[in-house]
Amino acid sequence: MSTTTSPTMIAPTRRRRAPLQAAHDFLFAKVHGGTLIYNACWEDPRIDRTLLRLDRTSRVVMITSAGCNALDYLLDDPAEIHAVDVNHRQNAVLELKQALLRTGDHQRLWALFGEGADARHEEIYGSVRHDLRPPARAYWDRRISYFDPGGQRNSFYFHGGSGLAAWMLRAVVLGPGPRRRRLAEELLDAPDLAAQRAIFGQLEPEIWGRLARFLVRQPMLMALLGVPRPQIRLITTSHPGGLEGYVREKLRRVMTELPIRENYFWRVYLTGRYAPHCRPEYLRPEHGGFLASRVDRIRLSTTTLTRHLRDRPGSYSHFVLLDHQDWLAAHDPEALREEWETILANAAPGAVAILRTAGLDLSFLPAEVRARIRARPDLTEALHRLDRVGTYGSLHLLELA
Repeated sequence: MSTTTSPTMIAPTRRRRAPLQAAHDFLFAKVHGGTLIYNACWEDPRIDRTLLRLDRTSRVVMITSAGCNALDYLLDDPAEIHAVDVNHRQNAVLELKQALLRTGDHQRLWALFGEGADARHEEIYGSVRHDLRPPARAYWDRRISYFDPGGQRNSFYFHGGSGLAAWMLRAVVLGPGPRRRRLAEELLDAPDLAAQRAIFGQLEPEIWGRLARFLVRQPMLMALLGVPRPQIRLITTSHPGGLEGYVREKLRRVMTELPIRENYFWRVYLTGRYAPHCRPEYLRPEHGGFLASRVDRIRLSTTTLTRHLRDRPGSYSHFVLLDHQDWLAAHDPEALREEWETILANAAPGAVAILRTAGLDLSFLPAEVRARIRARPDLTEALHRLDRVGTYGSLHLLELA
């Protein structure tokens, strides 16, 4: 889920809210305004790259998140990628990855972002610290302990908002004693779908105890995961089982219908690390030289998408919007209109955009925007069913007229 627009950056539309709703909004604003939220991207770049069809002429504007997907897109050799996020901590994560790639030393990159922790984390950071801009350097000077294997949360992937939520849910999923941990390990290494289904069939009833069902309904956990109230409302109104039923259904689909051995999204949050056979493309050693030679094509910007496009107008071919427009649609429709005005004003002929939403359609977009775009469900619906993350309601490729 995205951080390009947060309650700290745009004042929400004035409206009366129930006390619990107001409390969730306040908590969401506090979390997003003061911490790293995403330590790994939670969108499947394999699907994105199939839809985007980037080439050497492509000029991409995207939300940074944790930078994993910006680096994956770079493998398609686009001319430039503008990674934009209002949260400077998100840009700091990508900037550290860029600095490590420039060294050409895959082992250092893998130690921090593949294994998630290394006893030499301070030494590794020290070797590239000079290559970071002041905001990123200041952030990592305070937070490099996230990679300390000796801490209680002994992986970078158990830090930040989503990391803390993953750490808590991992404790619930694995539970006390060795049985669930053994089943989880067997599940991650299942040789085929039949084995996955059999193992998950044993694990699923044990996961959904009273504590797990309580946790998935908590505003604090949803805020840590970057899920604002408008997305929760979209889920609860569009899914007959409400939020709990939605999560259970999505988890079951991922664990029983898609090969888990290649699903690095769920592996990293269950184990705190990737595996050599199960990792993002940017972490594969065979891509290191290619990425190192092109990593400066990624340009970081700490601002809103609208402000970025106003400050750097141009003719952009691709826009990757993640799911942040769910929040805008509910809290500030005028800001949503302004964002689309700037996107359409800066769209090159033939430009496309990708967005995800907790809902099932594009009805949250202003009517005047829907009149100027063409959705391609013929291209997205089949791919959406193959999404290894599996948590979004729908995926959309939009041709921008």
